[in-house]
Amino acid sequence: MKLKDLERVHVMIPGLVKDLKAGNMGRRDFLRTTTLLGLSAGTAYAVAGKVTGEHFVPRAKAQGQYGGVLRIGMSVMEISDPAIFDWSEKGNIARQMLEQMVRVGTDNISHPWLAESWTANDDLTVWTFTLRQGVRWSNGDDFTSEDVAANFARWLDPGVGSSNISRFAALTTTDAEGNTIAADGGVELIDDHTIRFNLARPTLSFPESFGDYPALIAHRGLGQLLAEGGSFMTDPIGTGPFMLDSIRVGEEATLSKRPAAEYWGEEVYLDGLRYIDLGPDPQAHYGALASGQVDLLYTVDVNLRDQYEATDNIKVYDKTTAITGIARMRVSEPPFDNINVRKAIQKAVNRPIVLQLAYQNNGTVGEDHHVSPMHPEYTPLPPLEQDYAEARALLAEAGHADGLEIDMQCVSDPRWESDIAQVLREMLAPAGIALNVQILPGGTYWERWTTWPFSITQWTSRPLGVQVLSLGYRTGVPWNETGYANPAFDALLDQAEATLDVEARREIVRDLQIMMQDDAIIVNAFWLEIYTASSDAVEGFAYHIAREQHFNETYLTV
Repeated sequence: MKLKDLERVHVMIPGLVKDLKAGNMGRRDFLRTTTLLGLSAGTAYAVAGKVTGEHFVPRAKAQGQYGGVLRIGMSVMEISDPAIFDWSEKGNIARQMLEQMVRVGTDNISHPWLAESWTANDDLTVWTFTLRQGVRWSNGDDFTSEDVAANFARWLDPGVGSSNISRFAALTTTDAEGNTIAADGGVELIDDHTIRFNLARPTLSFPESFGDYPALIAHRGLGQLLAEGGSFMTDPIGTGPFMLDSIRVGEEATLSKRPAAEYWGEEVYLDGLRYIDLGPDPQAHYGALASGQVDLLYTVDVNLRDQYEATDNIKVYDKTTAITGIARMRVSEPPFDNINVRKAIQKAVNRPIVLQLAYQNNGTVGEDHHVSPMHPEYTPLPPLEQDYAEARALLAEAGHADGLEIDMQCVSDPRWESDIAQVLREMLAPAGIALNVQILPGGTYWERWTTWPFSITQWTSRPLGVQVLSLGYRTGVPWNETGYANPAFDALLDQAEATLDVEARREIVRDLQIMMQDDAIIVNAFWLEIYTASSDAVEGFAYHIAREQHFNETYLTV
């Protein structure tokens, strides 16, 4: 494709090609940025191959066997309303029926899905999506732009409580009382298969925001169904390759394959799926896989990885991720409203030792901000050193010269989260901080996860650091569990989201990383290497950085 043809996709793409040729941009950043600007993944790989000589050969779909029911060991949770999902496991069951406009693949690149393509104007404030035609809901309705608009109406309604109000913050404004609401004219229906988004500010990552699990596209009638007391679980209309047959929360969910003639995509190999809730005991998960009770696990406890690898007929998968357990302090709650208390806690922590003791060194040391080394915007900062003398001095300055007693909440499953808490308890003691660790069942913890004064929350991977920062640290967004409200941070984040040049964006995000460190709102000790396992009979399964389960190409050999 010639430069003038690339320019028709977006005016900035020829400049990115020149940056790639000059060595000012890496191949991965080129692929990510050009696909976000609307270039197809195949064309982006072809252009990158022509420039760098590293030619990409598209992987053909595996020639698998038809038939069989895949049994997956994973928590089975309530999935009444996809707009307010807050667990990846909920997304995994729902995404077999509901699909995304844009799918972030295992290559960490955005791929069209229900959206066939998209374009952006020159300054990235207007995004036009062309929807795939020929897609039918399982009730026979056509999938149209009205479905997408109906989802946005709910997502941007503050009364719904969807985290998508922060994913798509550029489509919002504030009312006279300071509440975040949908901006007028933000979502524009062009025709049945074209929808336009008019943003309040430039946002390069806009297409990628559709890839997160709370952004699964539901039928336009779901809002009315919920208002009438119904639920997605009782009326699971979807566009995906499977249909929900039954679900018993805490026990199991069963799904069956839609007839090939009804599904818009390529026919899947599996006849069905069965999710089995194995409970919190990691040894029970191992036993279920080793004995043939299940074929695939959602995750593997890091402490049992060697046990899985030593077992015949079991395959172990690994992935470097931006998943992390954030020890966050709610800055509006005493004593964490005093920055010196928060800094004292940071100074008492030896992050490499936390990684060693809580996660067997299977990860990367963190830096007390929320931008991962796998994010394209990341810049390494100097290591944070443990300093008990300074920790005690900061504590005294905060008015706690005789010491401080605080509580921390965390979940019992996965175990590494409570292990972080136990390690922190021992590390804080020499600084004069007595940490009482409260290990709670998941349901109890997550009922209040955004309001605990000091707790540990697991955050999953997102492709871009700016996505995570916008979800978790913008003033007033639903998932802002720290209560952080810094107008300077918000303004700098706006600037980062609008900056196309990778190096320039990296400089801005570096300032955001430093700002988070300086404001001492979290302790982020490490980023995870994650693991899962399957029987040898499972083929065509690709492990995802956010543990998303897509079974379009998965099959069983027996």
